[in-house]
Amino acid sequence: MFGFGKKEAKTPEERLAELQKKRDWAGLVKTYYELGVSAMDGGDLNHAQLWLHRADTIYSADDTTYEKVGDKLTDDCSDRIGTLEDEEELFYNAVLAQIEAKAEALNDVQARVWGLLSIARLVKLSRRLSALPGCEALGELDWAVDMMFRSLQTLPPPEEYQRLMDLCNALYELNGKPAYYTGEIEVPGGAPFQMFDWNGMFGVEQELNGYTDSHLRLLAALSQEVVDPTAAPEADVVACALLPDYYVRTGAEDLSQVPQIRAELERIWSDYDFVRSGITWDAVEKKLDEYKQLDILAG
Repeated sequence: MFGFGKKEAKTPEERLAELQKKRDWAGLVKTYYELGVSAMDGGDLNHAQLWLHRADTIYSADDTTYEKVGDKLTDDCSDRIGTLEDEEELFYNAVLAQIEAKAEALNDVQARVWGLLSIARLVKLSRRLSALPGCEALGELDWAVDMMFRSLQTLPPPEEYQRLMDLCNALYELNGKPAYYTGEIEVPGGAPFQMFDWNGMFGVEQELNGYTDSHLRLLAALSQEVVDPTAAPEADVVACALLPDYYVRTGAEDLSQVPQIRAELERIWSDYDFVRSGITWDAVEKKLDEYKQLDILAG
């Protein structure tokens, strides 16, 4: 009558933290899905894409989890993600559309340098994330940026090629590791950064994997003095340092007004003008070195 002993309902954050601690992946999928459906039905498309992509990432990486949550959930989640991908006004889609349109005016080297500049801005964050169990390969990103830059000028020795291939494979395997779903690091003056904040439409580790795979194909073709059309770089990697999932998860309502995102967009468009301006290798190396020291979360 008086409600003695009645437990208060847990917040979504508390439910998620509990499921992560238990490593209840099926329960985590269902909670992310429910949050995503609620957000989408309420017109909050940023949170809808955040939660639905997290659900999709987990069940897509493990057959047992996929079977536990069932076809009804996975089919609806996939359909909803497809709908979100067609929303032209969604921040994620609008930015990628602009990048892809501008990339059409670039030659192969310009496009590769444009992407590499964005990757360099993730070096400092990646080094910190590499302390999480299973994420050690992220500590290799600093070396990889330098190696890929040098190899645009001179073919690397076989051992460096193999080292880059190993990193490429490790990036592909990253989102199946528990730390991808549960690990986080402290951010001075801000909310903790979750490894899962790399997920979403941009899928940072996926874009890094795609870029390095393309670079490996380029080097293999050059070593045989042939042209490999599958080695063409994807422009989407240019957006990899925006990290919108982090800002959505931590409360941003308008991503275009987040200071760190505004600063990163300015760098993206400035880099575009830079690569079209008749770049020299010395100028690129200087800019890469500067970006590798940047704390992307501080702006």
